Amino acid sequence: MARRKIIAGNWKMNMTPTEAVALVDTLKPLVVNDDVDVVFCVPAIDIIPAMEAAKGSNIAIGAENLYFEDKGAYTGEISPAMLVDAGVKYVIIGHSERREYFAETDETVNKKVLKAFAYGLTPIICCGETLTQREQGITIDWIRQQIKIAFLNVTEEQAKKAVIAYEPIWAIGTGKVATTEQAEEVCAAIRACIKELYGAETAEAIRIQYGGSVSASSAPELFAQPDIDGGLVGGASLKPDFGKIVNYNK
Repeated sequence: MARRKIIAGNWKMNMTPTEAVALVDTLKPLVVNDDVDVVFCVPAIDIIPAMEAAKGSNIAIGAENLYFEDKGAYTGEISPAMLVDAGVKYVIIGHSERREYFAETDETVNKKVLKAFAYGLTPIICCGETLTQREQGITIDWIRQQIKIAFLNVTEEQAKKAVIAYEPIWAIGTGKVATTEQAEEVCAAIRACIKELYGAETAEAIRIQYGGSVSASSAPELFAQPDIDGGLVGGASLKPDFGKIVNYNK
């Protein structure tokens, strides 16, 4: 059975609530594609207005982060219960920017993944290597380590529902895109790693995105690869061009 494509926009720290509503209204008619799950992962303050604006459309609203505790004295953090109550379905976990700027580790990523599943949220689990790591020839080793730790104590049933986003850090926001062969090689290695952990059925079910300067021109070739099931899109998700990425197969 073919895996359904999932194309998610990661807005990062962009768009005020007013701007978010305007962007959703602009993109709504452009991102209609019955073959694709469409997700907008937005800043926490934009979640509720974006949810309202997206009502009746095919757009699911996701979050960019959550905390791994249910509630408590964690000033500035967002709990999984808050996201669920707001109607969120997806949450990005372990983006390279979170790891680089906010000291997230493989261990905290794992805690967040487990907490997301406990609340019925679908995690979009990010992994990726730096340019130095790629040049050192350790890309696959590095990615496998990230995946193995992220999925620690995750059940087989949970793993089937997860989304993994492979984002080479050297290609995020740089305009550089991994070649189709590079992207497919790593996504295939991720699927092989999941097969080792959970078996063939789970490996076939899990969806793996590519992210890193995805554009309307690069999307069709990338998404045609056997192990690439869509994209996690940064800058281009804030523009009408996102509609062309979602409709890559038209």
